[in-house]
Amino acid sequence: MIKLSTVLEQATVLSLSGFKYALQLQSEDVNYTSLSFEERLYHLFEAEINQRKDKRIARMLSQAKLKDKNASLEAIDYTAKRKLDKSQILSLASCEFINKSQNILINGLTGTGKSFIMQALARRAISLGYSAKYYRIPALLEEIKMARLDGSYTKTLARISKFKLLLLDDFGITPLKGDEINDLFEIVEERTFNGSLIITAQLPIKEWYAYLGNETIADAMMDRLIHTSHKIELSGPSMRELLANQ
Repeated sequence: MIKLSTVLEQATVLSLSGFKYALQLQSEDVNYTSLSFEERLYHLFEAEINQRKDKRIARMLSQAKLKDKNASLEAIDYTAKRKLDKSQILSLASCEFINKSQNILINGLTGTGKSFIMQALARRAISLGYSAKYYRIPALLEEIKMARLDGSYTKTLARISKFKLLLLDDFGITPLKGDEINDLFEIVEERTFNGSLIITAQLPIKEWYAYLGNETIADAMMDRLIHTSHKIELSGPSMRELLANQ
């Protein structure tokens, strides 16, 4: 007769930790004795699948480098002063915009919660199996600049392109210089038909063209961004100030 310990050892060898844990639970719970062999086996494999899914999501969350660990759709404040359309957020939460390679542009004054909403949507996307990566645009452009210097430019762009959803925070916060506008265009261009962007900015969208400066690149970039985007305009007081006074 094959012992339970032998099956547990085999599960360990095969790296079936979810299966192994569920089997241990079944051996200790008399309620499982009423189930058929097929039903018990189903629950064992279901436990393994769920654990692998949880590990994959945890890994993608780690790779995403979201800076706000508390950002979630459930925590979004829909106070009237913010003029935030709840139906729009719930629609975007399906992440169908990623399947369609569409973008989201979030605009508002400092502290109005742009980055929070961005990261809340990213967390939902990750839970649905989409890879994501957060960058402050100044840090991203500095990373690309260093990649040019050490000869890893192409490899760096390829690594960034692997993420289905790219989060670009603080657009327009500092002037673009040197090759930065070209680098930013390459990021946007690569997303076309291959992935999605969520961009936050204090700068009103109508002023983005002037900010970019280079007329040719600005035309091309804005064409790719504006015509495939969902726009969220935030109003109201600083959420940081409100939370600090609670």
